[in-house]
Amino acid sequence: MTGTLDLSRWRSAPRGLGYRRWTIIAAGLRQLLAFRLFKILLAAAWSSGVAIALLGFAFSQSIADGGWLQTLATQIGPRLQAVVSMLAAFVLLYPDICIGGFYTLVFWLHSFVGLWLSMVALTALIPRLVTADRATHALIVYLARPLTSVDYLLGKLGIIAAVLALTWTGPLLLGWLLSVAFAPNLDFVTYSFEPLLRALGFNVVALVALAAIALGVSAVARTPRATILAWLGLWLVLGFITLGPQNPGPLWLKRASLTRNLSEIRAGILRPDAAFITAGEELPFTDRQFAANLKRAGTRTEAQDFTGALASLGGLAVAASLVFLRKLRPE
Repeated sequence: MTGTLDLSRWRSAPRGLGYRRWTIIAAGLRQLLAFRLFKILLAAAWSSGVAIALLGFAFSQSIADGGWLQTLATQIGPRLQAVVSMLAAFVLLYPDICIGGFYTLVFWLHSFVGLWLSMVALTALIPRLVTADRATHALIVYLARPLTSVDYLLGKLGIIAAVLALTWTGPLLLGWLLSVAFAPNLDFVTYSFEPLLRALGFNVVALVALAAIALGVSAVARTPRATILAWLGLWLVLGFITLGPQNPGPLWLKRASLTRNLSEIRAGILRPDAAFITAGEELPFTDRQFAANLKRAGTRTEAQDFTGALASLGGLAVAASLVFLRKLRPE
């Protein structure tokens, strides 16, 4: 049967700018979801959110009247009952220090997991951001009207934001919501909210910086191998060389490390050092050695170069953005 050519006028409703950008985001996510590695990363990420919820639930129920720890102490003996009563009294008398400090440490630990999973996911994403489009000359098609360079940029940024939301932000919020949903009183919501905001603040800083740097690295070459090597060099190689407060390397080399800068910014925003030091100074511990250990832990986790690391990370993001804008043109 011979087909006919329909030359009638296009009568369907035109799609808006949002549809164009969402198309880019959806296509990028579909490519990632086709990989088994990314599915494993998602499972690990959301498992970490469940772990936050379980830790929060265990903590809140351990000091609640009739909670599992109190019931267990009653069955074991008076000595454990006294310890449990003391812990509950600490939380009741110093809820800001105990609850706030607990969630600060939980979110601080989760930031290591969330950031690491996000970096692995970005490693898989890097060759599919701009590299493949440059290698196949697809930019000639993508940047033709009505799709503009702004649509292309926002679409690619949307892919990165979606990946970080799936591997980091989403599990963090899920864990916090589930942990406070079963809390015995509103103190757990009140005093965990500031640590949550700090954790989200670090998340936003990392998202902005990683999005710019990932786009720049993806645009720097036309082959996946070259872009992956450049990304791993910024992330792992420089991180291995410069990470650690006792590293004797020059300061400029340390500040060129993506890993080292993010570590300093994490410590400066989440402030685990303040949680340790405040607990050691203000909680009435009978064991002075334990209080001194808390203060030492606070000193070890304190940010040493927060302002320099933030400026360096901003410089890396700006440089990567310039590379991306330079390469964002049909070739």
